[in-house]
Amino acid sequence: MKRWLLSFLPSPGTVSRTEQMRGVMGALVGLAVTLLLAGPALAHFGAAGSMLIAPMGASAVLLFCVPASPLAQPWSIVGGNLVASLVGVTCALWLPVAVAAPVAVALAIALMFPLRCLHPPSGAVALTTVVGGSAVHAAGYGFVLAPVLLQSGLLAAAALVYNRALGRRYPHRVLPVLLGAHATRDPAPTARLGFTAGDLDAVLRRYGQVLDVSADDLAELFLAAEAQAYARRFGPASCRDIMSTDVVTVRADTSLAEAWLEMRAHRVHALPVLDARRHLVGIVVQSDLLRDRTLDAYGTGRGRLKAMLRAPFQGPGRTVADVMTRQVRSVRADLPMAELVPMMANTGYHHLPVLEADGRFAGLVTQSDVLAAVYEHRLAEPAAA
Repeated sequence: MKRWLLSFLPSPGTVSRTEQMRGVMGALVGLAVTLLLAGPALAHFGAAGSMLIAPMGASAVLLFCVPASPLAQPWSIVGGNLVASLVGVTCALWLPVAVAAPVAVALAIALMFPLRCLHPPSGAVALTTVVGGSAVHAAGYGFVLAPVLLQSGLLAAAALVYNRALGRRYPHRVLPVLLGAHATRDPAPTARLGFTAGDLDAVLRRYGQVLDVSADDLAELFLAAEAQAYARRFGPASCRDIMSTDVVTVRADTSLAEAWLEMRAHRVHALPVLDARRHLVGIVVQSDLLRDRTLDAYGTGRGRLKAMLRAPFQGPGRTVADVMTRQVRSVRADLPMAELVPMMANTGYHHLPVLEADGRFAGLVTQSDVLAAVYEHRLAEPAAA
């Protein structure tokens, strides 16, 4: 009996205390702002519109505590509450209360599905319009606009501002999973093996039930779980273990000609740009230099002749600072290699600067470094077995 009773308890949550407090504060701020802004506009509606309607409390739980849910998106609350209130008022006008209440809720749900605005508190909105009393009935379809639509819009706007301020992706748009980095139809390299988006869609169709999570979030979680499992199998290898430390670097005031000679002499495709304290200030890659027409790009006689003819018309003294990329994607030295593999494979990065905790440049990790490490790991597996 005890085991049977314990089976009704939900599993322990994984949400951090910080995230819980963010949800609490979001609901407080969102409902307070909605009441503050809606109150003056609704004063002339009397008891039917001067206060927050009860379903707004349930909506606040969704919008601020689980903003990634498909049920918590702006269209879900605005569209769902609009449909539910219209249905509720219509049922209240034409049907007895005992019949109107269940019919209104059921019909609202039936409409929310094809309109893709399923929102659980909207069921309470439909019910409120039927059993809300004489003030709600007297307002008629005016109740749809105020307070339902007005309060729904204000709460959705508050959620948009609050969640964006916290860095959350809201509205939680469906993102394409693992597209290639070269604007082609090929999937990203790590998506060419293992499960695909088509596999996930097929499983969801067979499952056949409503899930309170979007398909792209499911795919992201599955891929993260795969990466976690790979990291566990791969061991504690990090960027520090595989990076190149004797890296050819340049300063921002290095001339383009000198930078080009360094690239050709060492047969590298990227040069980190460091300041006097060895902090990363940019990176210059081969394509940056090839775009500069004053350089001997291809080492041919024709190329040298063209460069010679153009030289008088080019600005003298051009330096690395004129062409380098200043917003550089870098990684920390202790980043696990398992996180590095999809980052480089899927986003098109061929070389990533590695930084110490204090921001100083530590080395450079390239696709060749990653490939060699994976190769060594695969060679070691049979011996370990």
